Amino acid sequence: MRIAFAGTPEFARAALEALLAAGHEVALVLTQPDRPAGRGLQLQASPVKALAARRGLPVVQPRSLRLDGKFAEDARAAAAALRSAAPQLMVVAAYGLILPPWVLALPPAGCLNIHASLLPRWRGAAPIQRAIEAGDSETGITIMQMDAGLDTGAMLLEQATPIGPDDTAATLHDRLAALGAELVVQALARLPELQARPCPQPAAGATYAAKIDKAEAAIDWRQGAAAIERRLRAFDPFPGASAEIAGRPLKVWRARVAEGPADGQALPGSLLPAPPGRLLVACGERGSEALELLEVQAPGGRRGPVREWLQRAGLHAT
Repeated sequence: MRIAFAGTPEFARAALEALLAAGHEVALVLTQPDRPAGRGLQLQASPVKALAARRGLPVVQPRSLRLDGKFAEDARAAAAALRSAAPQLMVVAAYGLILPPWVLALPPAGCLNIHASLLPRWRGAAPIQRAIEAGDSETGITIMQMDAGLDTGAMLLEQATPIGPDDTAATLHDRLAALGAELVVQALARLPELQARPCPQPAAGATYAAKIDKAEAAIDWRQGAAAIERRLRAFDPFPGASAEIAGRPLKVWRARVAEGPADGQALPGSLLPAPPGRLLVACGERGSEALELLEVQAPGGRRGPVREWLQRAGLHAT
């Protein structure tokens, strides 16, 4: 098919590469404007733009697609480029901009979205992280026919994948990116059949995956040990989880639920007696649970085992 593609991060790059490998003609690529990144804050192209440049694909980077908004000039330029490209279909994956009605109506076959959850669960910006944080046993990819709502369109194709006890947002992202790339190629191969029998999303079971905020990084030790452990994995690699341990700021990357204090009560966030080289923190509403920290990172340092940090900090680490 002759398609337009809208996406920005690595999740989207995997899908674009798969579509090109399957022989689809990508007439236009839409991606977010270059952003400052790295220590020097140099402008950096998105993974989708970098792939498009290597493959010689035309790219537009509007700041908005709203024809009546603050960046109407960008939107008008994007509209002209889209009309000139004349795609049969647009494929969207983690683009980062809302598609207004004029975009949804432009391709004859509409716009398909590659969404990283089993809809209607976890509509919204952070479905991978919220699924881990909530303790879901599985997630997946939904190929959806887009409408004007937020991830509310009819489902065309869906495939599940389990969430393992050690999965982080990073590992689950990579697995879902590969699955999304595979599934969108299947969807385009069967598009007339799938669009002839779309599956409306049920109202029951709909949840919203709010965007991850840096403010969520601070660990709340009043939460249960299992909930904190899931949040550590959900926020790996961004934004990470932070705490003050023994009076020192620390990022906590990995932990496991441990046996709670013997008296069943401690101040949440306080250190518990532990064998040498181990670090136990009281948690739960009454401090009756415990979390063993396994991998941490001091400011300016690297991620590493707790034992190494204890040695550098001069704490009990023998």
